[in-house]
Amino acid sequence: MTVPKLPEGDKVDFDDISRKRHDKDLSELHSIIEAHFIQRKKDEEELIALVNRIEKRRTERAEQHRIRAELEKERQARLADEKERKEMEEARKRHDDDAKKKKALTNMTQQYCGIQQRQDGKRGAKKQTEREKKKKILAERKKPLNIEHLNEEKMKEKTNELWQWLFTLEAEKFDFTERLKRQKYDINILQSRISEQQKFAKGRGKAKGRMR
Repeated sequence: MTVPKLPEGDKVDFDDISRKRHDKDLSELHSIIEAHFIQRKKDEEELIALVNRIEKRRTERAEQHRIRAELEKERQARLADEKERKEMEEARKRHDDDAKKKKALTNMTQQYCGIQQRQDGKRGAKKQTEREKKKKILAERKKPLNIEHLNEEKMKEKTNELWQWLFTLEAEKFDFTERLKRQKYDINILQSRISEQQKFAKGRGKAKGRMR
């Protein structure tokens, strides 16, 4: 490295050179500081913008959550109302069905009792004792319904019980009817035999009279 030659005959001002270097360094420092503050301001603006975006997004999300919560609440309320309406409709339908079944059972019982009473009335005064006996039997067989406190399942069981009882009575009626037919047939046979015996006896009596 060679040392620069100074011009001959000129006086070198080291103070001026030092001052110029100092001014240059100072200027560069000011430029660096100014650039630093400009960049810092820019960074702060970007940070503020980012914070604003984050806050805006947070607000938007909170609003969305609030709207979704209100919609869900309304949906749950609609479901609850629909469930309550269906339960009330089913309860009303069960009540109507129970009322119809009770009415049908009552009508069937009344009709059955009415038939028995009409049959008893046709037998007349001559069969009063037999009618009283039948009423007594019917009174013993007649069972109180007591269906006011029954639910749907118990009502079904009661209906099946009444139908089974009715079938049993019909079977007994059929057996008694067949027995009555058989007895009438036997009576007719006996009466025919008696008539034939009487005719035969009369014929023998007339024959003996002629022989005398």
